[in-house]
Amino acid sequence: MPSPAFVATLVVDPARPTLSDALVARAAQALPGFVERRWLDPEIAADLFFDGFDGADARASLAPLAAEAHYDVIVQPMATRAKRLLVADMDSTLIGQECIDELAAAAGFGAHVAGITERAMRGEIPFEAALRERVALLADLPIAIIDELLATRITLNPGARALVATMRAAGGYAAIVSGGFTPFTGAIARRLGADEHRANRLEIAGDRLTGRVLEPILGADAKLVALRELTARLGLARWETMAVGDGANDLPMLVEAGLGLAYRAKPKVAAAAHARVDHSDLTTLLYAQGIARSEFVEA
Repeated sequence: MPSPAFVATLVVDPARPTLSDALVARAAQALPGFVERRWLDPEIAADLFFDGFDGADARASLAPLAAEAHYDVIVQPMATRAKRLLVADMDSTLIGQECIDELAAAAGFGAHVAGITERAMRGEIPFEAALRERVALLADLPIAIIDELLATRITLNPGARALVATMRAAGGYAAIVSGGFTPFTGAIARRLGADEHRANRLEIAGDRLTGRVLEPILGADAKLVALRELTARLGLARWETMAVGDGANDLPMLVEAGLGLAYRAKPKVAAAAHARVDHSDLTTLLYAQGIARSEFVEA
């Protein structure tokens, strides 16, 4: 018997394991050509294998139940689900904070800068101009605040450690590509064991920030270039790549990747990405590849 052409992966928040047999059965009924199911993690994640639907139609068929039951769904061809490259945004993706907002709060401009950040991430204003405007408000801030924030404010999002560790243990490559700043991406890369990190560079004079960001600015185009460069360097096909992010500056790389996932993303990004992670955590990127919970590697 030939292998099914497609797989729909259903995932709920691991903190609320509500993916019941009945719920999976209802989802299966919405997929013409349904073949079989497989639990990746009982009550948390399951694969539904099927034929006869393209990805977009299958997602549309499953969307009403997904909204009702609060699960995420990733639909893709079976033959191309395994990935060897992960390119991940950092702020509000791998970590729960926006680092520039944390720096601005320390400088006394928190609410003002957070508003600019939100507009930039929604794609309402150009990222590069918004970054320069926000960094200018950080002038004369002592650089020691960065280590303080890393120690007291910056936290990894659930599933980040398992995501990076499991992919690397399987021979994959993990890169952090951020519109944030290298002192933060370097620290997070070390925490996670990522292979490399790319981000913007803050100008420093003595022990203080100058309020300027060094050129060139790493924005949407640079993220896309990074994905393409890494794909070529590693000798991978496009389908072997995966990207995850939440903001408008992530969108080009999400569209380019073999699988681009919008994580708790802004509406424009969530609408255009291949799949969205609204309810579950970053381990969804492992389940999407058919990796069972028993195969996860913890950092």
